Amino acid sequence: MSGSQTNLRAAFMASPGPCNLREAVLLCLKGVCMGGADIIPGVSGGTIAFITGIYTQLVDAIRSVDALFVRRLLRLDFTGALAEVHLRFLACLLFGILAAVVSMAGVMNYMLNVHPVEIWSLFFGLIAASIFVVGKEINPLNAVNGVLILLGAAGCYFLVGMIPVSTPETLSFIFLCGAIAICAMILPGISGAFLLLMLGKYEYVTRTLKNPFLWDNFVILAVFAAGAVVGIVLFSRVLHYLLHRWHAATVSVLTGFMIGALRKVWPWKEVLESTVIRGKIHVLRTQNVLPDAFDGGVALALGLFVVGVLVVIVLERLSNRAN
Repeated sequence: MSGSQTNLRAAFMASPGPCNLREAVLLCLKGVCMGGADIIPGVSGGTIAFITGIYTQLVDAIRSVDALFVRRLLRLDFTGALAEVHLRFLACLLFGILAAVVSMAGVMNYMLNVHPVEIWSLFFGLIAASIFVVGKEINPLNAVNGVLILLGAAGCYFLVGMIPVSTPETLSFIFLCGAIAICAMILPGISGAFLLLMLGKYEYVTRTLKNPFLWDNFVILAVFAAGAVVGIVLFSRVLHYLLHRWHAATVSVLTGFMIGALRKVWPWKEVLESTVIRGKIHVLRTQNVLPDAFDGGVALALGLFVVGVLVVIVLERLSNRAN
């Protein structure tokens, strides 16, 4: 092995990330969970990152892709660039996220259309349990942080009740959608998929994911990805500053976001307004209702709610044991 290869390997191994195959596989599986959550309107990959204990690492890793990294890369200083970026962490996590997004987009669309009550019940349990997991990070839990929780909950509650809009399909707007949606990926309680729904581009993007290697779809996804990179690099710096400067206050607001998001994932809904786009019915506005009677369907929904809660408990314990 040449000296340059040795230096590159040393720089790669010196960056934060998994130290062995077991840790790499575990981090990749956490990425799969994040990716699966991110394609559900109303469920946040940031929530999964919080539950699995990698939230701060995620924000720091994204923040490591900075101007110094780009300058070293442009000067072909690959050793210096590798030493700067958290590549081992990002590579494992992103592999899991992308694998989940590409493979599960069609499945999630099917479940949301054919078994909506069941899938929303599962995710309602996931988010409800996650609120307590994330809320434990608030220290101290005082009156000020309590008010921030309420403000975060109110803001998210009204946000998820907004009506999706009709928007253009130009590449510049797709770029903007990528930048906005990716920011929500690292915000617990606010789903990037839901923001895409609000921007009128959820079906548009998930449809391209079903055939990503068609040239037109590839261009759309490339532009969307470019917007996502720009958005997350900029937003991660803001979030990193807030978490390190005002940790308890920031986590309080994030916990409130998750509480407000429960409005979106309530399983039983009554459609108030819908429209037909390309022969497919799109729901614009709903209101949450209670089930008409306790039957087998309600029992199944409650069972899936419990499953969601148990998944969060298991993930948290596995994460604590790994740490």
